[in-house]
Amino acid sequence: MADDPQRNFRSAYYEKVGFRGVEEKKSLEILLKDNPLDVEKLSTFSQRFPLPSMYRIHVWKVLLGILPPHTDSHALVSRYRLEQFEDVSGALTAMRFVHASTPATELYLRMYQLESRQLPRRSELRPPVRSYGIDDEDENFLSISRAMEEIVEDPVDCYWLVRCFVNQFKIKFGDSVPHLPKSLEHFLSQEDAALLAHLKVSGALHSLPYCLWFRRCFAGCLPESSLQRVWDKVISGSCKILVFVAMEILLSYKIMLMGMNDPDGVYNFLSNMPQENTDAIVTKAIDLWHKHCGTPMHSV
Repeated sequence: MADDPQRNFRSAYYEKVGFRGVEEKKSLEILLKDNPLDVEKLSTFSQRFPLPSMYRIHVWKVLLGILPPHTDSHALVSRYRLEQFEDVSGALTAMRFVHASTPATELYLRMYQLESRQLPRRSELRPPVRSYGIDDEDENFLSISRAMEEIVEDPVDCYWLVRCFVNQFKIKFGDSVPHLPKSLEHFLSQEDAALLAHLKVSGALHSLPYCLWFRRCFAGCLPESSLQRVWDKVISGSCKILVFVAMEILLSYKIMLMGMNDPDGVYNFLSNMPQENTDAIVTKAIDLWHKHCGTPMHSV
């Protein structure tokens, strides 16, 4: 469908007077009235615009396949999801893998392991230890769980979102993730060759927190208010957004990074980066992503 000049004018006006997203919210509400839901249009919308917070979790559940496109089935499927959650968590309790004081994120991990037939023997269990640099599947899962727990209140929704997020990321992007550092180098060469050259000469380029950025999708790096806008794009089908968030972090701290020559110092700083201005970093990263990769077309 061709762009509507009147709609574009209204959108530009709303943004100018500080009401960015008014038209987009209306468009999403129209999409959510479809039965069945058009998952492709919802994906395109999520790629192009930030999801309103009041609809974010619902859209994520549809995009991740937790809820089906047919809205008439949502209540029934939600009940099945609850029953499965209770059955699996109850089984783990009966087998004494978890108990009343087990943290929710560890419960989610054990449930995920049981359902994917990867549950270790009780004698082989080790308590989860936070590690920022090691590409450990359990810790990657736990990091995403901790972040999701801050975004989603309901534990059943939280588990299913983490489970399906991790599975989708592995299936869709598992082959692409190892190539993301090279993509970062490519795009950084176009945006700031001097910064790239410094990172290469100092040896820091190969010591950046790639696991934190590209395996954990910035969980534990960005505060949840910023992180969820990045996950909008990942859940709707793009892992390339991770490259541009990483690049914008480097660009935003260029002055500091140019003064650092120790790869470990660079790694430690970026692994524990300041939490202010992250909304601006994500906004600029999304703009860079659209600049280099284009903006998906969307029509309602």
